[in-house]
Amino acid sequence: QLQLVESGGGLVQAGGSSKLSCVASGIIFSDAVMAWYRQAPGGQRELVATYPGDGRPDYADSVKGRFTISRDYYKKRVDLQMNRLEPGDTAVYYCHAFARRPGRSNKINYWGQGTQVTVSS
Repeated sequence: QLQLVESGGGLVQAGGSSKLSCVASGIIFSDAVMAWYRQAPGGQRELVATYPGDGRPDYADSVKGRFTISRDYYKKRVDLQMNRLEPGDTAVYYCHAFARRPGRSNKINYWGQGTQVTVSS
């Protein structure tokens, strides 16, 4: 059974901080490409941050210097630390994995359930 289970989010004041977490199961995590996406009301889903298994993390220009993606290979967890939040960060945030299943060589896309982050002015 494969799961991407998100936690965190909620309402935060502009200028504040919040953290999202995503715990993976049922995948080979070591070489998975992990990422966070977000989708604002009426908007398209956009890539926020990505962390390849064998590379460096990368960020959308809109969040560079404010957000930090990290991954714990033992806990199979990916976090998104969000600092200096702005109203424009309000969106549903989705954890994403491009990952192999045990015993498989091909990678598949998996999505978390989505977590609402609302930034108030």
